[in-house]
This record gives sequence, structure tokens and C-alpha cells, in this order.
Amino acid sequence: MGWNRLAGAAIVAPVSNYWWRGFPSNLSKEAYNLQFLQDKWAVGVAHYAPWLTYWWNTQKLFPGLSVIYKRADGFSSADLKVFPKLALREQYAAQVRQQGEYLSLHRDMIIGFGHWEFSPLELDNPFPNNEGSVHLWHGTEDTIVPFSLSRYISQKLSWIQFHEVPDAGHMFPLADGMSDVIVEALLLGKK
Repeated sequence: MGWNRLAGAAIVAPVSNYWWRGFPSNLSKEAYNLQFLQDKWAVGVAHYAPWLTYWWNTQKLFPGLSVIYKRADGFSSADLKVFPKLALREQYAAQVRQQGEYLSLHRDMIIGFGHWEFSPLELDNPFPNNEGSVHLWHGTEDTIVPFSLSRYISQKLSWIQFHEVPDAGHMFPLADGMSDVIVEALLLGKK
């Protein structure tokens, strides 16, 4: 598969699919219920009726996914502190959506929350001889992607080096110096 060319991987605040095999039902249900009602609906549509995802998030009868529509009250106080840095990235918005909103946003939802043929909770260590490492970073105050699911994945897959970032939200990689910390952990093995 080409793992011999990969020195490692850093996964930052990853979206977890509430329907992955291996999650205890009480944990995935608890995480699912932390979302806004509009997000439960949008994620449910992406999972159960993926062909309606684009329509659901663009129609005006019901609110679509809160992140797509930049609902600020869904972010933690730590996220709101780094929001000004997002303004610097606004110049790249056209590039992010250059393939259109469907492929850039809605298709991601369909893939992320759709039906998977495998569960990431069943993955084998891609670096069994310690020739590389996998790091998973997640802010403990992430209100966008439930922290509890990342914690569970790292407990289930002991080969993942899990980094809990205290008092940090979903946008923690934008915090001063955080990207350096992530790269140093990946390349130099620093904790």
C-alpha cells in the first residue's frame, strides 16, 4: 500500500461517524446528542438519505448543518479567540470551494457520515515495527466534533499516540505555536 514511504500521520480533530462498528452504542448516542438539533438532522440525512444532503443543506424550510452556515454559538470560547485568524484565510475561500459547494462541503458529509464498508476501529497498526507513528490530536472543549469519540478510538487502537489538548476547541491548530507542536511531535517524537 505504500506505507514504506510514509513516516507518520497527524490527525487533527477528526470527524467520527456515529455509525462506525465498534463504538459502544451509549457512547455514540451520547456524542450524537451533544449536537444542535439542526446538526442531528443534517448528519442523519447524510447517513440515511445521502442523495438529499445537498438539498437539505441548501433549502430554506429547515436549517442546514451549523458549521456550513457558520453558526458561531456552536464554537467553544477557545475557538472564538482564534476566529480572527480565520479572516486571514478568507482569501483562500474560492480555492477551497473551487469544485463547487456540492463536492467541497456536501459530498464530504456524505462520505464522513455515510455507510462505511469497514470501521476505522478495526484498523491494524500501519507501523508495526515502529518505523513511523500515528498521532491523533483533539481539544477537550471541542463542541463541533465530540472529543469522547477520539478518546475511545485511541484507547481501542493503542498504537495511536493520543494528544488531549486541554481547554482547546475545534480550531486549536490555529492557536499560536500549536502547528509547531504538532509537527515536532510527528517528526521528532516530542510529547
